[in-house]
Amino acid sequence: MGIEVWCRTDKGKKRSSNQDSFFVSKELGLFVVADGMGGHSGGEIASAIAVKTAEEVARAELKSSLPPEAVIQKIYEEASARIFDKGTLEMLSLSGMGTTMVLALVRNDYIYIGNVGDSRAYLHVSPFLWQVTEDHSLMNEQIKAGVLKENQAHLFQQKNVITRSVGYEREVASDVVRRNLSFNESYLLCSDGLSGLVSDQRINEILNQNPADQVIDRCIQQALLNGGDDNVTVLHLKDSVGHG
Repeated sequence: MGIEVWCRTDKGKKRSSNQDSFFVSKELGLFVVADGMGGHSGGEIASAIAVKTAEEVARAELKSSLPPEAVIQKIYEEASARIFDKGTLEMLSLSGMGTTMVLALVRNDYIYIGNVGDSRAYLHVSPFLWQVTEDHSLMNEQIKAGVLKENQAHLFQQKNVITRSVGYEREVASDVVRRNLSFNESYLLCSDGLSGLVSDQRINEILNQNPADQVIDRCIQQALLNGGDDNVTVLHLKDSVGHG
């Protein structure tokens, strides 16, 4: 598989633990970032369960005839059920835990992006950047409804309120986007420890001004410079062979 990928996580400056998890496998064509919620232990456990489930489902379905979109939905359904059951049947102290999860699944000449929550996937085609995923957050709903203007978003007091997550309820539906892989494109997956502290404009500047293998370090450095209020995980992938 002609995919180059770089990923790194940092607990930031103000958190005592890192509740983010990630998974990278060129073999499976699977790349995942999850940002856990639910207290010190709950968030770590939820995100870890999510990425482990993603790996297991993708591996089990690697040679099946199940369409990639269905594989992604199965990943989210299984992860949500496992996290929910863990908190309600095994460890009641973790009840209510959950996680965001954004992933990329590469199959043949296509990349499939799945998302639940406010972790994000961006598409970069120099010199432009687009957000591929849609945040499942109260702030985004307020913007879509016209109640809140985008230039007022930094003043919104409930920006961390998630309207859809993996594991808070037993069942969840994921968004899925399919795109052709192209040699001149790259994708950036991140937790909101990056997108909540670093503007899209600045992320785009980093992508435009740095070699691909330095992008994740520059992004994390910028998040830390901007306060490092949250755990931050950044995954950068690009097609090194060329398709389409």
